[in-house]
Amino acid sequence: MFFRNQKPHQWTFEERVANLKQFRFDVRREGAGALVTRDGCGAMVQDLTGGQVKVGKAGVLVGGEIASLVSRGYQMFLRTPTGKEIPAQADQLKKLHAFDEDLREGLGLTSLYNLSLGTTSDDHLYDRVEDRDAPHHPRPWEIKAAQ
Repeated sequence: MFFRNQKPHQWTFEERVANLKQFRFDVRREGAGALVTRDGCGAMVQDLTGGQVKVGKAGVLVGGEIASLVSRGYQMFLRTPTGKEIPAQADQLKKLHAFDEDLREGLGLTSLYNLSLGTTSDDHLYDRVEDRDAPHHPRPWEIKAAQ
């Protein structure tokens, strides 16, 4: 038929990983996922059901480990899973940002606006909301009753 709707192609994990080759990524299969590296940066990509992928936090490779960013307020540091910390340099942060953007594009994932602004850290409260991560937020009537 002339107006028949085309079904969108469901990408498999193998197709997504093979697509990373054109972005100059090195891919090494590990179990149900793959370790993706380029320019001293790396991330774990896991295969989920239905051709979906989950990208682990991208980081700089330090001694064979993927070091994540930690903000100390005055400087960013790289922390490995074994606890080793080194100061992050500007060229490492630029490479990490380019790595993360290209990885998401190569896997066919959505690039989020707040992540596209620059390198982010999980340990930093960017919105500066007090008690944001607390399990219970007091309601206005609870605060007034306590006074």
